[in-house]
Amino acid sequence: MTQQQREALDAIFRNGPLDIGGDPAAQREVFTGMLTSRPLPDDVILTPSVIGGVPVLEIGIDGVDPVGTLVWFHGGFYVLGSPRTSAALASDVARRTGMKVISVDYRLAPEHPYPAALDDAVAVYRAILAAAEGRDLGRLAVVGESAGAGLAAALLIAARDQGLAMPAAGVLFSPYADLTLSGDSMKTKAGVDPSFTAEAIARRAADYVGGADPADPLISPVFADLHGLPPLLIQVGTHELLLEDAIRLADRAAAADVAVSLEVTPGVPHLFQAFAAMLDEGDAALVRVTDFLATAFAQNAS
Repeated sequence: MTQQQREALDAIFRNGPLDIGGDPAAQREVFTGMLTSRPLPDDVILTPSVIGGVPVLEIGIDGVDPVGTLVWFHGGFYVLGSPRTSAALASDVARRTGMKVISVDYRLAPEHPYPAALDDAVAVYRAILAAAEGRDLGRLAVVGESAGAGLAAALLIAARDQGLAMPAAGVLFSPYADLTLSGDSMKTKAGVDPSFTAEAIARRAADYVGGADPADPLISPVFADLHGLPPLLIQVGTHELLLEDAIRLADRAAAADVAVSLEVTPGVPHLFQAFAAMLDEGDAALVRVTDFLATAFAQNAS
C-alpha cells in the first residue's frame, strides 16, 4: 500500500503547475493556490498578529488549552510562501502535540535578501522570550520546513551568539541548509526528486543571498559551529535534492556534541510529512515528532 501512496504523491508533484525557478510574483500565486486549495479543519483557529514588529500567524486548535509554543518558519526557498501556506502541516503538528504555533511571516527575497528573514526571526524570538520572562521556556521549540528549517537553524545559531536562552528543541523538516548547493545529492538525486531541479534552486538561492557569501554560516548552517544548540530532530526523504543538506547538518551537530536525531525515510519526496493524511510514512514521521518533543520537554523540565 505504501508503494502506491508514494507513487501517487510523486505524480502530484511531477504534474503540478509550480515552477520553483520561475518568476517570483507568478510562482507565489501558484504556490499559495496549491497549498491552500484544501480547507483547514473547522476547529483550526488562525489569528493574525504582530510580535516583535513582525507579522505572525498564531495557529491553534479550538477547545485545546496549549501546553507550549512552537515558533514556526514556513518553506518556499526564501522567495515563496507564507504562514498560511504551511498552516495545514503546522495545525496538524499543533493538534498532535497540544501546542500552539506562532508562524513567522518573515520578509521574502528578492525584494528583501539576507539578512532580512533572519532579522525577522530573531526579532520574533526575542519578543517571545521577553514576554515569557523566563517562564515556560522548557515548553518552547522552533520548527521549520525547507528554507524555514534552514532559517530555524540560523536563528538558533544567532540566538546562541547573542546570548539568548535556547528553546527546548528544534525540529527541522528537509532543511535547506547549504545555499552553495555543494551537496552531492544535488546531482545524485536529480532523477528521483519530483519537485525541484538544481538549476531552479540556484536561481532562488541567488535571490536570497544577494551580495552576501552563500557559505556564511547564517545563510548555510552546514558550515556553522553548532555547539550549544538544543536537541534537534532532522527529517528528510531519500527522493530529494536536499538530502545531503540534512545529512551534513546532522553530522555537523553531532560533531558539536548536540543531541541530534536524523531520520531518513526511503522513497519519499521533499516535505512528505505534509501529506500525512495520504502517506503512511508521513503520519509515522509526525508521530515521531510528537514523541521527540514530549521527550525534549520532559528532559528540559527535569
